[in-house]
Amino acid sequence: MQPRTRRQKEVLEFITRFVEKHGYEPSYQQIAWHLGVSSKAGIARHIKCLESQGLITRRRENGSFSLELRSSSEVSEAVCRIEWLDVPIENAFVEDWERETLYVPKFLLGFQTPERLRAFRVPNDSMIEENIREGDVALVEKRSFARDGDIVVALTENKRAVLKQFYRDGAKIELRPANSSFVSIMLSADKVSVEGVFRGLLRPFS
Repeated sequence: MQPRTRRQKEVLEFITRFVEKHGYEPSYQQIAWHLGVSSKAGIARHIKCLESQGLITRRRENGSFSLELRSSSEVSEAVCRIEWLDVPIENAFVEDWERETLYVPKFLLGFQTPERLRAFRVPNDSMIEENIREGDVALVEKRSFARDGDIVVALTENKRAVLKQFYRDGAKIELRPANSSFVSIMLSADKVSVEGVFRGLLRPFS
């Protein structure tokens, strides 16, 4: 398993090397010094994200946090692999971690199995009133049908992937936003392909 961003990877690699050399974990301040940053709060955010991925654990001792690397067996039991949905990517800029397999804590999946789920990077704020915003990672159940009101990832005219609410109107499909700044997409049913139904959300740290 790999961290989701370049900076998270640098933090984890430094902690690993530090432990191998010294036999104990570095402080947040030591990590910040190594990376050339002045804010321990920024390091804390990266640590929290690595913890959410099951790569490290934090424990409180004498009023402060200390770090502990997770063993590979512990990590494999705590997380599962989610593949990215195979659709055209609208964003002009794609972060490095979007090109790699996504790993998420198993407890986030509820009754869903990882084999049935796919990840999709939300391209805009068209679903903001459903608390889904640009840059989020939507977890969708991979399937080709939807019910009225379902939030879906749909492919329009085989070239554009969108996240919208699905409604059928006779021979037409409405893909409805949850944001008054966006308009509905109305297309004949043969020009809309449902790729997955929304089941959960991940929000990367910014």
